[in-house]
Amino acid sequence: MSVKFKPLKDRVFVSYTAELEKTAGGLYIPDSAKEKPQSGKVEAVGEEVKQLKVGDTILFDRYSGSKISLDNVEYLIVKEEDILGILN
Repeated sequence: MSVKFKPLKDRVFVSYTAELEKTAGGLYIPDSAKEKPQSGKVEAVGEEVKQLKVGDTILFDRYSGSKISLDNVEYLIVKEEDILGILN
């Protein structure tokens, strides 16, 4: 990760890739109409996070977290309690 970011307390800094979606008719769905992704990679954790580490691939609630953009890359800042599990 080239971005230096340290989340506070129980927050987790997550990277994800938004896939380009297309309807059955061949139309591309704009970003504003897409739902948030539900999985991502942990890039950094706050000091109160107990069960996650950098590099974990996680599953989180669709409507949780705050979306931010740093250096034209989309990230989420999610509370640890909103994370549903770790993907193996």
